[in-house]
Amino acid sequence: MTDLSLSNACARRLWLDQHGLWGAPKGALDIPQIGAALGFVQLDSIRHVERAHDHILWSRNASYRAGDLGKHLESRDFFEHFTHDASLIPMPFLPMWRRQFSRHAEKISQAGWWKNMPDAQGRAALKARIACEGPLSTRDFDSAAPRPKAMWHRPAHKLGLDYMWYAGELATSHRENFVKYYDLAERVFPKHLQSVRLSDAAQIDWLCRSALERLGFGSAGDIQRFWGGCAAAEVKAWLAAHREELLSVTVTQADEKTAQLWALPGLEDRMATLAKPRGAMRLLNPFDPAIRDRKRTERLFGFSYRNEIFVPESQRRWGYYVYPLLEGARFVGRVLLRADRAAGCLHITRLWPEDGVRWGAQRDKKWQAEFKRFARFAGLEPVLP
Repeated sequence: MTDLSLSNACARRLWLDQHGLWGAPKGALDIPQIGAALGFVQLDSIRHVERAHDHILWSRNASYRAGDLGKHLESRDFFEHFTHDASLIPMPFLPMWRRQFSRHAEKISQAGWWKNMPDAQGRAALKARIACEGPLSTRDFDSAAPRPKAMWHRPAHKLGLDYMWYAGELATSHRENFVKYYDLAERVFPKHLQSVRLSDAAQIDWLCRSALERLGFGSAGDIQRFWGGCAAAEVKAWLAAHREELLSVTVTQADEKTAQLWALPGLEDRMATLAKPRGAMRLLNPFDPAIRDRKRTERLFGFSYRNEIFVPESQRRWGYYVYPLLEGARFVGRVLLRADRAAGCLHITRLWPEDGVRWGAQRDKKWQAEFKRFARFAGLEPVLP
C-alpha cells in the first residue's frame, strides 16, 4: 500500500497511546480491557515498592489497587503462561495460544537442564495428585535437589510441574503470596474455549496481526518479539503474504535517521484521533511494556535504559531498581527510591535528570506531584528532600 511517513514526535505519541500512557490515568477501571489492549501483563515476584504488574496497571488507571489483578486470574479473565516472561494473558486469547504450548514443550524437552525431569509415568503421578487433591504448589511435593537455585538444579517435581504447565497440561489456578498453584488445565480453561481448535496458519495470522495492532508500527523482529510465538521465518512469510494490505511506514528515529516499518491500515485515522499532548510526569516501572524493548526505546526516544537488577552491584551505573520518568512524550530522568515499610515512608535516594534536561521549579513541581501520587498507591508517606 501507499507509503506513510511519521515524524519522531508523531511516532512517540502513537507509541505511548498504544500503551495507555498518553491520556490521563483516570476513568472507569476495566482491568480485562487494559490487559487486552496491552496484550499481556508481565508478572514479577520482586516487590521493590509495589510489584511490577500492579505498578503497570496503576500507571494506566489510578483507581487500580495492588492485588486486583490476581482476582482476575482467579475469575478466569486471564490465564498465566510465558511470553517473553511469565505473564497474564487475556483468557479469550487461549485458542490462539495453543501452538505455544507445544512449542514450549518441544523446546524444554531439548534443553539439557531438564534431564532430571520425571518421565511420563512420574509426571502422571504428579498430575494424579492434583486431580485428586485440587490445586497444589511445588511446596506440596517433595523430591531431593541440590542446594543451588539455578534452573538446572531445581527439584525433579518442580521440573515436572513446570514442563506440564508450559505444555498446557497444567495451568495456574491462583497465586498465594506470589506462590503459583497448579491445577489441571481442563479445570482452569473455560470449556467453550477448550473446544476451539485453530490451524497453525490461523494462529500465526492472529499472532502477527495482533502484535502489529499493539505495536502501531514495527519491523519483522518487533512483530516476532512481541508474543515470542512465531519463528522469524513464519513472520517473514506472513509479511510477504499480506504485503498488499499492509502500510509501509517511514518512521523518523530520535537520531533523525529513518526506519522502514510496517503497520495495519487505519494508522492515519488513529493519529487524527489522538488526544492533545499532556505535560504531566509519569513514574514508570522498569518492566513497563512501553520500554520492554530497550533498543526500540532508545531508537524512538533517545533514552538509553538498562534494568540493573541482575547486574552485580559494583558494575551498576544507576542502581538496583531505577524508575524512568516520562514527561509528555519525553523521558526526562530516572530515580532511585527506597521504601521503608517499618516506618511507612517512601524516600528518594537519588534523582538523575537526563542530559540536556533542565530541572527547574515547574518540572520539580510535576515530579513531586507524581512522587506523592505513587507513594499513596503504595500506602506510604512521601518523604521529600
